[in-house]
Amino acid sequence: MINKLTDGALDGKGCSAEEALELIHCDEQELFDGATRIREAFFGKRVQLCSIINAKSGRCDMDCRFCSQSGVNSTEIEMYPFMGEEKLEALIHEAIDPGECLCGIVTSGGKLSAGELNELATTVLRIGEGESVPVCASLGRLPKDDLQKLKEAGITRYHHNLETSQNYYPEICSTQQWSQRLDTVKAALDVGLHVCSGGLFGLGESWVDRIDLAITLRELGVDSVPINFLYAHPGTPLAEMTPLAAAEALRIIALYRFLLPKTTLRICGGRTHVLGDRQRELFAAGANGMMTGNYLTVAGSQYQADLEMIDSLGLQIVSTH
Repeated sequence: MINKLTDGALDGKGCSAEEALELIHCDEQELFDGATRIREAFFGKRVQLCSIINAKSGRCDMDCRFCSQSGVNSTEIEMYPFMGEEKLEALIHEAIDPGECLCGIVTSGGKLSAGELNELATTVLRIGEGESVPVCASLGRLPKDDLQKLKEAGITRYHHNLETSQNYYPEICSTQQWSQRLDTVKAALDVGLHVCSGGLFGLGESWVDRIDLAITLRELGVDSVPINFLYAHPGTPLAEMTPLAAAEALRIIALYRFLLPKTTLRICGGRTHVLGDRQRELFAAGANGMMTGNYLTVAGSQYQADLEMIDSLGLQIVSTH
């Protein structure tokens, strides 16, 4: 069965939901072998790195049960308003000048204010001098006009996760509907931005929920899917959740490679905590992208250590220049 589904994925279409359910129970090594074949067919040995800047932290008016930045939750994190243009510009240069990383600018809250959006657009425009720059933005629920402004400033990609399936979403958030998240993704695509949209796993969702999310992302046509694993932040309603086992997390990656054969799969939040000493296997499981450095409110991996891991596996980082 694995060989048949691998051959089907190599045609670029991806397996069906029913076939994906069968893959859940396949031998791990056979699953990884198939996922590696698919990844190499579409991406070769190329790996794309990204890093993030937490440009506005905490005091979010959303009630996402997993999030350390929600004002509803009682987490001990650093909180600050939207950082000034000078500091933001310096951090963006630090991230993109070496030419090895895409840079994501992330802000807390349901959406960025008009004034903050203008500051960000002005900063990116100044950096790129009117040309596109390897910068993406994760600024919440923005309308088309604001997304168009970001595109004209030189931002190439918008990030907005659906988080989980439409069915399971009410279990993790009540202040924003899943359909609103979907509308934001569609609006970003409509204005011609590349879109990075994925999910968070380990929330208590089922395998069916995971597959449903992948099918939705495939139908939308997003070209980058971040895969995040829950870090159970103290002070959040999910603080007592048992972390995913590394084997299950790697199987999720492989499943997504069969469902989304031509899509960049970026392993992001929770990578170091959940995968632990099995991090090297994320590429064997089908990933071709990875976030490096710190996460929003939790320490992540060391950039140099990630470069060494990639090099030792015979993989090559995609240049952003």
